[in-house]
Amino acid sequence: MDVEQFRRAGYQAIDRICDYHNSLRDKPVSSQVEPGYLRKALPASAPMEGEDFQLIADDYQKYIIPGLTHWQHPSFFAYFPTSSTFEGILAELYASSTSNPGFNWSASPACTELEAVVMDWTAQLLGLDKAFYNVSEVGGGVIQTSASESVLVASVAARSRYIRQHPHVAVEKLVLYTTTQTHSLGKKAGLILGLKVRALEVTAQDDFALRGDTLKVALEEDVDAGFHPFILIGTVGTTSSGAVDRLDEIADVAKHYPFLWLHVDAAWAGLAFVCPEYREAYQLPAINNYVDSFCTNFHKWGLIHFDGSCLWVRHRRHLIDALDVTPEFLRSKHGDASTAIDYRNWQLGLGRRFRSLKFWFALRARGVNGFQKYITNCIRLNTRFAQRIYESDLFSVVTKPSLAMTVFRIAPKSLPHLGTPELNALNRAFYARLAARSDIAITQTDLNGVFCVRMVIGAEKTEEDDIERALALMKDEAMVLMRSWEGIGGRKDRKTCVVPSRSYQKIYIL
Repeated sequence: MDVEQFRRAGYQAIDRICDYHNSLRDKPVSSQVEPGYLRKALPASAPMEGEDFQLIADDYQKYIIPGLTHWQHPSFFAYFPTSSTFEGILAELYASSTSNPGFNWSASPACTELEAVVMDWTAQLLGLDKAFYNVSEVGGGVIQTSASESVLVASVAARSRYIRQHPHVAVEKLVLYTTTQTHSLGKKAGLILGLKVRALEVTAQDDFALRGDTLKVALEEDVDAGFHPFILIGTVGTTSSGAVDRLDEIADVAKHYPFLWLHVDAAWAGLAFVCPEYREAYQLPAINNYVDSFCTNFHKWGLIHFDGSCLWVRHRRHLIDALDVTPEFLRSKHGDASTAIDYRNWQLGLGRRFRSLKFWFALRARGVNGFQKYITNCIRLNTRFAQRIYESDLFSVVTKPSLAMTVFRIAPKSLPHLGTPELNALNRAFYARLAARSDIAITQTDLNGVFCVRMVIGAEKTEEDDIERALALMKDEAMVLMRSWEGIGGRKDRKTCVVPSRSYQKIYIL
């Protein structure tokens, strides 16, 4: 492909991207293909001779688009949102046009310097303490691929710090703390590093938040047993319920254990700090005063394309001490003099993408007010949805709504005698019917034995009418199940099981 061919193909690509986004509302939310569809459609090997690019571009429309789940669809309410903006698309195009590995300042100075700048911009946007700014030259921020990688990097740094301070402690005695509601990233970090992981229990009575007393008891037990807890992964906005660990209480306990690294995973809910009115309730003062590292994913709820996970540390030296490997061929004048950041020493790998460009584009194009408007609109729509659930005779809220998330289940007032096993079976069938539909995407979860459904609003195109449509189809699916239950008389002694069928689960009551 020469320059003029690229120009023509680029024009067509932009047109098709625009058409895709304009038609999102008319598409099914979820892909309708079956596993293995693409292998059947494509040749068994790459072509010997190059093909015409128009054929390749057309095959993208023909084979790839049908296999995509449309995360920016206005009726996508599953998992957490994944951002996509036109500013970001253009930034990614520009970044890929000057491909470079960006592992140190001299590899491409603009890549390092822009990242250092936008990480300070985003720290200001969120209200983080100046100790986390790159200009402090003590702490600082770096863009990682995901919150999972951020936790892994923080765990490596925490382990390294602990071993330096306690050189006679065996690695098998180290303990990584999570909670029973922490994302699987905590357990995976322990698996990768070969470390013992202890999940501290959280309860519905505490809104699934880790309390200081729970941590205190665990620390006393483990220290008395000869173990060495070295890091706690706290959460602001858990995946299952949006719970917020009581970081203020945790900090009061942790100050008696100065060797314990406090990392906060706020992958989704951390973006709410863009709006000052949510900072205190979601524990920003404790983050600013006490934690060692903090992560939030702008690629979730922050109008930045994947991947864009932001990790800030209070003391960059701990990262560098743990991760700095500098063979002669990677040495540079500025690196040796510490006059420029070498971000390769702030991450697990060596090379890194030019991710800061999409931050720069989005922050400038939207401004602080644009980010705040987007966040508050998502929360407003969720407040509307949650209020309808509260008013319903069919549904009930399982735990208090959190920002743009509501966790709910079928709990019909007409069947007050149903216990947890029966309600769980009913809700599994309800979720299965929703999951079989192509006009909505939503996810399920389990909160300490209670099966429920998560509704998370984050697509920028979502409007009030989309929320009303979601409520209407949820009610329709629930009523189908309710007729089955009420039709057999509502006996208290019946046994319930859920049997999978081809497209959804069926309820059988014996």
